[in-house]
Amino acid sequence: MNHRPAVMFGAPRIGRDEIREVVATLRGGWIGTGPRTAEFESAFRTYLGARHAVATGSGTAALHLALVAAGIRPGDEVVTTPLTFAATANAILAAGAVPRFADVGLETQNIDPERAARAVTKRTRALLPVHLAGRPCEMPALLALARRRHLVLVEDASHAIEALVRGRHAGTLGDFGCFSFTHNKNITAGEGGAVVTRSAGSARLIRMVAGQGMTANAWQRSRRGGSSGYRIVAPGFKYGMTDLNAAIGLHQLKRIDRWWRRRRAVWTYYTERLRGLPVWLPSSGVPGGRHALHLFTVHLDLARLNAGRDRIRAELAARGIGTGVHYVSLHLHPYYRSRFGLRPDDFPNARRISERTLSLPLSPHLTGGEVERVAGTFRTVLERHARPGR
Repeated sequence: MNHRPAVMFGAPRIGRDEIREVVATLRGGWIGTGPRTAEFESAFRTYLGARHAVATGSGTAALHLALVAAGIRPGDEVVTTPLTFAATANAILAAGAVPRFADVGLETQNIDPERAARAVTKRTRALLPVHLAGRPCEMPALLALARRRHLVLVEDASHAIEALVRGRHAGTLGDFGCFSFTHNKNITAGEGGAVVTRSAGSARLIRMVAGQGMTANAWQRSRRGGSSGYRIVAPGFKYGMTDLNAAIGLHQLKRIDRWWRRRRAVWTYYTERLRGLPVWLPSSGVPGGRHALHLFTVHLDLARLNAGRDRIRAELAARGIGTGVHYVSLHLHPYYRSRFGLRPDDFPNARRISERTLSLPLSPHLTGGEVERVAGTFRTVLERHARPGR
C-alpha cells in the first residue's frame, strides 16, 4: 500500500504574498468588485498587451459576455471545437445560439481551419476556437476565414495565457479573448476570468452587463459618496470578479513567466523520461509561436497495451498519482448527442483523442522528487501493460 502523500493533479501554488493580500482585503472591508479588481485588470491588460480587459467571476462568464458583446442572438450559429470543456459550448447556449462543431487535428488537438470553414453556414455569426492545453490554434487561417465570411472571432484562451502567435499573445488576435483563473489554470485567482478586446465600446458593454446592467458598480458609487448614482440600462448578470479573487491573482500574475519556465523544465523531464513507451508524447514546439504548457497530455497507444485508459488511471491513482482527462469530446456526452442529433463518428479525430488522452501533473507546485515519482510510476504501470513484441 502506498503511504506517501498523493501527487495531486492541478494543484495550485499559493504563496505568502497571496495569503497576506487576501487578509489585507478582508481587513480592509471591501471584498466585492473594487480597487484590487481594477488593479488586476490593469496588470493583466499590460501583460497581454491588450487595449481593454474586464475581469469576470469565471472563464464561463467571460465567454458568455464576449458572445453577448459580439451581438450573438438566439438562432445564430457559432462554430467551435468539440474537444473542449463544456463551458465553451454552454456559453454559446447561454447566448441563445447553436454550437456547430468542427473536428480537430490529430496532432494539434485544436480545431482544424478547413473543417471549420466547411461547418460555416448562412446562420453562422462567430468562430470560437480553443487553444487547447496551451497550444495556440492556427490563427492566421482562422482570422482569414473570419474576414472572408464576416464572422466575429472569439478566442477561448483559458489554457493559453502565456501562448504567443507571431509575437502576440493568444486571446489578443481575434475580436475578443477569454481567459480563466480557476484553481487548476497556469495562474489562479481561486476562481475568475477575464475578457480582453480592442473595442472600448465592447469593453464598456461587457462591464455593464457583468454588473447587472448598471451604469456604475458599488465601488464606483462609493467613491462618489453615495449609492443612488446609477441607472439600469440593460438586463445583466452578476459576473464580476471580487477583490478577494483579484488579491490572489495579482501576485500570481507577477510570477507567471517564472512558473512557465518551471513547467517547461517539468515538460522536458517528462519527455526525456517517457520515451520508448507505448504512448504519443505531446510536443511543446509551435511554429512561429509559444506553447503555454498548460497540460502535458499523452495519448495511449491502445494497440500496444493490454489495458484501457481508465484502468491505467485507476492504477496510477492507487499509487498516489493524480491524472486528468482532457477531454471527452462534447459530441459523446448525452446532452449534446441527444439535443443536436450527433453520432460518435461525426468527429473521428476528437473521438480518437477522447478514448486515449491522459494528462499528467504539470505545475510549478511540484517538487523535483514528485516529478521523478510521476514519471517513474507512469513508466512502471505502462511497462506492466505493454503487449509483448509490440
